[in-house]
Amino acid sequence: MLTNYIKVALKVLARRKFFTFISLFGISFTLLVLMVATAMLDNVFAPRAPESKFDRVIGVYRIGFHGENFNATGNPGYRFIKEYVLDLPGAEATSVFSNSSTIGMYHDDRKIETHLRRTDGAYWRILDFDFLEGGPFSEDDNANASFVAVITDDMRTKLYGGGSKALGKTFEADGQRFRVVGVVRAVPITREVGFSEIWVPIRTMKTREYERQWMGGFGGIVLARNRSDFEALRREFTQRTSRFVFEDKTFNRLAAGLDTRLEFAGRAVLGSQFKGNRALVFRGILAGLALLFMLLPTMNLVSINLSRIMERASEIGVRKAFGASSRTLIGQFVVENVVLTVIGGLIGFVLSVAVLAALSRMELIPYAIFDVNLRIFFYGLLLAIFFGLISGVYPAWRMSRIQAVNALRGGAL
Repeated sequence: MLTNYIKVALKVLARRKFFTFISLFGISFTLLVLMVATAMLDNVFAPRAPESKFDRVIGVYRIGFHGENFNATGNPGYRFIKEYVLDLPGAEATSVFSNSSTIGMYHDDRKIETHLRRTDGAYWRILDFDFLEGGPFSEDDNANASFVAVITDDMRTKLYGGGSKALGKTFEADGQRFRVVGVVRAVPITREVGFSEIWVPIRTMKTREYERQWMGGFGGIVLARNRSDFEALRREFTQRTSRFVFEDKTFNRLAAGLDTRLEFAGRAVLGSQFKGNRALVFRGILAGLALLFMLLPTMNLVSINLSRIMERASEIGVRKAFGASSRTLIGQFVVENVVLTVIGGLIGFVLSVAVLAALSRMELIPYAIFDVNLRIFFYGLLLAIFFGLISGVYPAWRMSRIQAVNALRGGAL
């Protein structure tokens, strides 16, 4: 039965080329936009190198101090991460790192704009960079304030020219001279924790003032052995922070949490006061926006489908006269619409691959490589089927209500 429906659907779509073209254009364009947006979100939130382990990582990226009259929010300071995040019991590894900052540096009388991040040694155990030369610096290098650095292959080209080796060479950045101990493949700027172009030990900072700051310029991450350990780690973190003593009596409440990257985005959107599942609600918001975006083309497709039914009134009347049930007619029309939307989805998939490849080549987002993986294709296919069902059910029901006599006379629905 289904095979016959599909064969009939293909013949009907080929016969009504204008309606088919208009429908396919609307479907493919809608799905193109949604799949490109999904690919970008996937590039930001999904675990991928060098954050491949981030399905097991939670972190503190932002904290807030609140009082009766004043509030202060921002990145946590080194002191906060050291006292409340590092060495959480049950964690496989914990790390503290600075934000990636933009700096200007001179090399061979050339000014180079670049990004620099300062990390501890554990950072390299949690993130899995692709080393092309050498390796990471160690915690001993950090403790001893060794002036060593890891750079990207793109930075290697900027400093020493294409095809050159960088291991053991030196350069000056932020008024300090570093020796290259490792070269990694460039990291997309969408990788919030992994992105930089130069990484150096934290303790090479020019002053120790950062060690006394509760807020400012740092982040901390915790690698759990399993996702099931998140709850215990968060419970320990909450117990630790519940004992926080405010040095500035303007504030009396601390807002901080160990979040996944998606939960952190939800915290930014929903606020720290929200106590529900931020990741789930944030996904719901994104899904709601996608559905709203799909609403207009869905309504247009419903209108087109109703017009197609009017053209086929005599065909429907004949089929009803020969005993075709309403259920059969509804099934046929819904299948026709799903086939149409799946074809439109495949066209949208091909177009999205081309658009994402073009975006990657244009380098609008530094080092970002946008692709459509199987997960995104699966989402797109589900959207296409959902699109087809929603836009086909009502017209199919209207078609099933046509009286055979009226349909044969060309009557209205």
